[in-house]
Amino acid sequence: MEPTDFPPLPALTRAEGELVDCYLAVLDQVGRINPARGSDTYSALRAAQALASRAAALRDALALMHERGESRIHAATLARALRVLDGERRAGRVAMPPPVT
Repeated sequence: MEPTDFPPLPALTRAEGELVDCYLAVLDQVGRINPARGSDTYSALRAAQALASRAAALRDALALMHERGESRIHAATLARALRVLDGERRAGRVAMPPPVT
């Protein structure tokens, strides 16, 4: 069995890595809450409960970056990291599904 070749992550500071991880965790929870894609209220409720702690972690990651003097977000680099970590698919769960014809 051969290991899958994943594209390399761009170089990130520890705080930027935490920002990306926390952002994706928030996306995952919002995607689970999306009523256009869900199937039961219990899983949406659990995701909504988890969203609060994930959002707090995202806030803390951004606050840490700010405190360390990282005042700029390097959007192109972070977008590459999000793509490598399957961010497009995960963000797609937040959007409305295509209409059924």
